[in-house]
Amino acid sequence: MPRRGRTSANDEPAVETTDAPALAEPFPTGSGAPRNDPRALEKALGLRVRQLRRQQDLSVADLSAAAGLSTGMLSKIENGQISPSLTSVHSLAQALNVPISALFALAEDRQDCSFVAAGQGVKIERRGTKAGHIYQLLGHLLSGDLVIEPYMITLSADALPYTSFSHSGTELIYMLEGELSYRHGDRSYELKAGDTLLFDSQAQHGPEAMGAGVIRYLSIIIYPRAGSTGG
Repeated sequence: MPRRGRTSANDEPAVETTDAPALAEPFPTGSGAPRNDPRALEKALGLRVRQLRRQQDLSVADLSAAAGLSTGMLSKIENGQISPSLTSVHSLAQALNVPISALFALAEDRQDCSFVAAGQGVKIERRGTKAGHIYQLLGHLLSGDLVIEPYMITLSADALPYTSFSHSGTELIYMLEGELSYRHGDRSYELKAGDTLLFDSQAQHGPEAMGAGVIRYLSIIIYPRAGSTGG
């Protein structure tokens, strides 16, 4: 065992050795989000081929024969297991009597980005908002399974309390300025600059009591886009 305390001149200092801690595996995506599926294009192509084949009441054998492909090859294409050559894609398009672009209809992937310059957020009237509650929408995206609404909310000195907001999804509040008592369900939280509140927004919520002066916070609301089937 290692010696503790003071050592004499003739003593050699005790040396403790420990295994070096394993380095944490970095997040390759910059967060805990999963990587994009590397075969997303192949899967979208295969799904579209199967969809068109079934719409035309063709069997795998029928389409493979018409396109000059083996049934095994067509099965792999429909299941997104391989990247077919351009020749094979062209043959499938001809056999299905559609343009090549129609085979990639499900692969069209919008990757939106929204930029709003400082002070240029769109001022909106949010349903149910009381006097003195000023909302600025800081951006919006038109695609994806989720709707994300980032707001800069300012409560003026004459703002009235309102704790009856209720909507689907999740909401995050990050306090920027001032102090606020914020109610969620049957609990109240005292928030000041730098504090964060994350909650299920189906429960009734909203500012219950405000401190003196102007209050400003960031509110981000996230909910499923209408018609989205999710991941």
